Amino acid sequence: MQRQIATFDIAEGRYEILKKEMLNWAQQFSIFLFLDSNSYADKYSRYECMLAIGAHEHIAFKTLEELQQWHADHKDWLFGHIAYDYKNQLEHRLSSRHEEQLGFDPFYFFHPEIVCTVNTEKTRLTISSLGITPLEVYKSFLFAMPDDGIELPKLQFTQRITKEPYLQTIDTLRKHIEDGDCYEINFCNEGYCNDADIEPLHVFNALNKISPAPFAAFYRNDESYMMCASPERYLRKEGSVVMSQPIKGTAKRGEDAVQDAVQKQNLQNSIKDRAENVMIVDLVRNDLARSSETGAVQVDELFGIYTFPQVHQMISTVSSTMRADVPFTDAIRYSFPMGSMTGAPKIKVMQLIDQYEHAARGLFSGTIGYITPNADFDFNVIIRSLFYNAESRYLSYQTGGAITFDSTPEQEWEEMRLKAWALERVFS
Repeated sequence: MQRQIATFDIAEGRYEILKKEMLNWAQQFSIFLFLDSNSYADKYSRYECMLAIGAHEHIAFKTLEELQQWHADHKDWLFGHIAYDYKNQLEHRLSSRHEEQLGFDPFYFFHPEIVCTVNTEKTRLTISSLGITPLEVYKSFLFAMPDDGIELPKLQFTQRITKEPYLQTIDTLRKHIEDGDCYEINFCNEGYCNDADIEPLHVFNALNKISPAPFAAFYRNDESYMMCASPERYLRKEGSVVMSQPIKGTAKRGEDAVQDAVQKQNLQNSIKDRAENVMIVDLVRNDLARSSETGAVQVDELFGIYTFPQVHQMISTVSSTMRADVPFTDAIRYSFPMGSMTGAPKIKVMQLIDQYEHAARGLFSGTIGYITPNADFDFNVIIRSLFYNAESRYLSYQTGGAITFDSTPEQEWEEMRLKAWALERVFS
């Protein structure tokens, strides 16, 4: 079936209303994915926001090979996720001892009935649809204004690992580093709430208002929801060029402009954060090299400092040119899970993560995004996110940080809690 495509002008000042209309209309569908750049346009940005609605075909991909073959045959849009535990299918030495509680499959992509994109200037809405016409979709948006001013419930989260055991685990991980088992390991903790009665759209709107991020996402897959405020890109492809932007290094925003500038400069000069960042940059370079032309991998930016509502982040950019004889999915295969959420060396630290963490990561530290008809793609790193199962009413998040030998347990606890603060604040 051929897609119908139409473009509509967005009147000045109307974009924010249109975004609300689009999201509210999507609620009637059992599957949709909304991606929001929150006006963080840069030279890599394609769209201000995207919305994929409805599964035209319920495709049960289990592997990257199946996805690659379907795309080669159909050359159409795909949207979906790869959960952290897909690592077990990519590497036979890995396994997971914790059960996933949110209901997300390890690997899931859908072929959307409707794809809506807004350009970075917020002046044009393009609707691509199967069956229903783009004009019918556009008219439907206009009668779908959401309720404003909804008060969210007051919720308390329980930490899966409390403070003292957390501090002890950091020391244990530092001993692994001292013994040469690894150089850096990303260690995370779950905050959770049982019997939480929430409206996911209202939660996403609140989170997106408190923590607007360049890779925000709101995702429904049947009764499983994700509300994401991620600042991090995992992997982007355009033509033969792939690039990744790992984050390592976090500093709290200052209380005023002077203190904020000091915090930013301290992060820029931090030996520990630079060491963490450069280790992950080297890991990403090695990952991308496995599917790239010889000598094509380069570091476009090292130790860039970027500012977000709650934190400053140290971000580097690595790019390469893929070999012509490999499928586009190889760039994912050889770099997933992303090094910023594992550590180095990858296989060993993922084994240690499973040993010392107390909950399945699920979608957390996985990725969500889209693949275009031309086999270009853009995927985020799923961090700073809330996950909800509407059937079991289980609500959770995970936060953590990179542990090196120089890590101080108390400071690692504080960094983990800083990242959790914006998520918990939605319900406080």
